[in-house]
Amino acid sequence: MQDFFHSLPLIFKDFEGNAPANEAVVFAAWRKIAGEALGSHAVPLRLDKKKLIVAVSSDTWRKQIEDLSGQIIFQLNSVLGTALVTFIDFRVDPKSVEKGRREKRASEFSEAEQIAIAMREVSQNLRLAAQTIADETLRKQFLLAAGSSLERNKRSG
Repeated sequence: MQDFFHSLPLIFKDFEGNAPANEAVVFAAWRKIAGEALGSHAVPLRLDKKKLIVAVSSDTWRKQIEDLSGQIIFQLNSVLGTALVTFIDFRVDPKSVEKGRREKRASEFSEAEQIAIAMREVSQNLRLAAQTIADETLRKQFLLAAGSSLERNKRSG
Protein backbone atom coordinates (compact mmCIF):
# COMPACT_ATOMS: atom_id res chain seq x y z
CA MET A 1 0.00 0.00 0.00
CA GLN A 2 2.92 2.33 0.68
CA ASP A 3 4.03 1.96 -2.97
CA PHE A 4 0.51 3.00 -3.97
CA PHE A 5 0.78 6.28 -2.09
CA HIS A 6 4.30 6.98 -3.38
CA SER A 7 3.07 6.57 -6.98
CA LEU A 8 0.05 8.86 -6.62
CA PRO A 9 1.65 11.98 -8.13
CA LEU A 10 2.17 10.09 -11.39
CA ILE A 11 -1.42 8.84 -11.35
CA PHE A 12 -2.82 12.34 -10.78
CA LYS A 13 -1.12 13.61 -13.91
CA ASP A 14 -3.18 11.15 -15.96
CA PHE A 15 -6.42 11.56 -14.00
CA GLU A 16 -6.37 15.26 -13.21
CA GLY A 17 -9.87 16.50 -12.53
CA ASN A 18 -11.35 13.02 -12.05
CA ALA A 19 -13.44 13.72 -8.93
CA PRO A 20 -14.35 10.08 -8.06
CA ALA A 21 -10.71 9.00 -8.35
CA ASN A 22 -9.52 11.96 -6.26
CA GLU A 23 -12.13 11.24 -3.61
CA ALA A 24 -11.19 7.54 -3.50
CA VAL A 25 -7.53 8.20 -2.86
CA VAL A 26 -8.20 11.00 -0.36
CA PHE A 27 -10.50 8.63 1.58
CA ALA A 28 -7.80 5.92 1.47
CA ALA A 29 -5.22 8.42 2.71
CA TRP A 30 -7.62 9.53 5.46
CA ARG A 31 -7.98 5.93 6.68
CA LYS A 32 -4.20 5.54 6.61
CA ILE A 33 -3.47 8.61 8.74
CA ALA A 34 -6.58 8.52 10.97
CA GLY A 35 -5.95 5.06 12.36
CA GLU A 36 -8.47 3.12 14.40
CA ALA A 37 -9.10 5.62 17.22
CA LEU A 38 -9.81 8.69 15.10
CA GLY A 39 -11.38 6.58 12.35
CA SER A 40 -14.08 5.36 14.71
CA HIS A 41 -15.14 8.96 15.53
CA ALA A 42 -14.55 10.75 12.22
CA VAL A 43 -15.35 9.54 8.71
CA PRO A 44 -14.89 11.33 5.39
CA LEU A 45 -18.16 12.03 3.61
CA ARG A 46 -17.14 13.76 0.41
CA LEU A 47 -14.43 15.71 -1.34
CA ASP A 48 -15.82 18.93 -2.84
CA LYS A 49 -13.07 20.39 -5.01
CA LYS A 50 -10.29 20.67 -2.39
CA LYS A 51 -12.56 20.76 0.66
CA LEU A 52 -12.84 17.47 2.56
CA ILE A 53 -16.10 17.11 4.45
CA VAL A 54 -15.77 14.88 7.50
CA ALA A 55 -18.51 13.68 9.85
CA VAL A 56 -17.60 13.53 13.54
CA SER A 57 -19.46 11.74 16.31
CA SER A 58 -19.83 14.69 18.70
CA ASP A 59 -19.15 18.37 19.23
CA THR A 60 -16.31 17.43 21.58
CA TRP A 61 -14.61 15.46 18.80
CA ARG A 62 -15.21 18.31 16.36
CA LYS A 63 -13.51 20.80 18.68
CA GLN A 64 -10.56 18.51 19.35
CA ILE A 65 -9.97 17.55 15.75
CA GLU A 66 -10.44 21.07 14.35
CA ASP A 67 -7.36 22.10 16.32
CA LEU A 68 -5.43 19.42 14.43
CA SER A 69 -6.84 20.17 10.98
CA GLY A 70 -3.68 21.90 9.72
CA GLN A 71 -1.59 18.88 10.68
CA ILE A 72 -4.13 16.50 9.14
CA ILE A 73 -4.18 18.44 5.86
CA PHE A 74 -0.38 18.41 5.80
CA GLN A 75 -0.29 14.64 6.44
CA LEU A 76 -2.96 13.92 3.82
CA ASN A 77 -1.20 15.93 1.14
CA SER A 78 2.17 14.47 2.11
CA VAL A 79 0.82 10.94 1.73
CA LEU A 80 -0.86 11.89 -1.56
CA GLY A 81 2.15 13.76 -2.91
CA THR A 82 -0.07 16.59 -4.12
CA ALA A 83 -2.34 19.21 -2.54
CA LEU A 84 -5.76 17.63 -3.04
CA VAL A 85 -7.06 18.93 0.30
CA THR A 86 -6.78 22.56 1.39
CA PHE A 87 -9.60 22.69 3.95
CA ILE A 88 -11.48 20.23 6.16
CA ASP A 89 -15.06 20.94 7.17
CA PHE A 90 -15.91 18.92 10.31
CA ARG A 91 -19.62 18.37 10.80
CA VAL A 92 -21.25 16.82 13.83
CA ASP A 93 -23.15 13.91 12.31
CA PRO A 94 -23.25 10.88 14.61
CA LYS A 95 -25.56 9.00 12.20
CA SER A 96 -22.99 9.20 9.39
CA VAL A 97 -20.22 8.13 11.75
CA GLU A 98 -22.28 5.15 12.90
CA LYS A 99 -23.08 4.33 9.29
CA GLY A 100 -19.34 4.43 8.55
CA ARG A 101 -18.70 2.03 11.44
CA ARG A 102 -21.39 -0.35 10.16
CA GLU A 103 -20.00 -0.18 6.62
CA LYS A 104 -16.54 -0.93 7.94
CA ARG A 105 -17.83 -3.98 9.80
CA ALA A 106 -19.90 -5.06 6.79
CA SER A 107 -16.95 -4.55 4.47
CA GLU A 108 -14.93 -7.12 6.31
CA PHE A 109 -15.60 -9.55 3.50
CA SER A 110 -12.94 -11.77 2.10
CA GLU A 111 -10.46 -10.05 -0.16
CA ALA A 112 -12.01 -11.78 -3.19
CA GLU A 113 -15.48 -10.50 -2.27
CA GLN A 114 -14.20 -6.95 -1.80
CA ILE A 115 -12.47 -7.02 -5.16
CA ALA A 116 -15.58 -8.35 -6.93
CA ILE A 117 -17.83 -5.68 -5.38
CA ALA A 118 -15.45 -2.83 -6.25
CA MET A 119 -14.65 -4.00 -9.77
CA ARG A 120 -18.35 -4.21 -10.70
CA GLU A 121 -18.48 -0.41 -10.40
CA VAL A 122 -15.45 0.34 -12.58
CA SER A 123 -16.50 1.49 -16.05
CA GLN A 124 -14.79 0.39 -19.23
CA ASN A 125 -13.60 3.97 -19.80
CA LEU A 126 -11.91 4.04 -16.39
CA ARG A 127 -10.30 0.64 -17.08
CA LEU A 128 -8.97 1.92 -20.39
CA ALA A 129 -7.65 5.10 -18.80
CA ALA A 130 -5.97 3.08 -16.05
CA GLN A 131 -3.97 1.21 -18.70
CA THR A 132 -1.64 4.22 -18.71
CA ILE A 133 -0.40 3.06 -15.30
CA ALA A 134 2.53 0.82 -16.20
CA ASP A 135 2.85 -0.94 -12.85
CA GLU A 136 0.23 -3.71 -12.82
CA THR A 137 -0.06 -3.82 -9.01
CA LEU A 138 -0.48 -0.05 -8.83
CA ARG A 139 -3.08 -0.16 -11.63
CA LYS A 140 -5.11 -2.79 -9.74
CA GLN A 141 -4.90 -0.81 -6.49
CA PHE A 142 -6.05 2.34 -8.27
CA LEU A 143 -9.02 0.55 -9.88
CA LEU A 144 -9.97 -1.02 -6.55
CA ALA A 145 -9.86 2.36 -4.81
CA ALA A 146 -11.96 3.95 -7.56
CA GLY A 147 -14.43 1.06 -7.59
CA SER A 148 -14.79 1.16 -3.81
CA SER A 149 -15.49 4.89 -3.92
CA LEU A 150 -18.07 4.45 -6.68
CA GLU A 151 -19.77 1.64 -4.71
CA ARG A 152 -19.85 3.77 -1.55
CA ASN A 153 -21.31 6.72 -3.51
CA LYS A 154 -23.94 4.44 -5.03
CA ARG A 155 -25.02 3.17 -1.59
CA SER A 156 -25.18 6.64 -0.06
CA GLY A 157 -26.72 8.30 -3.12
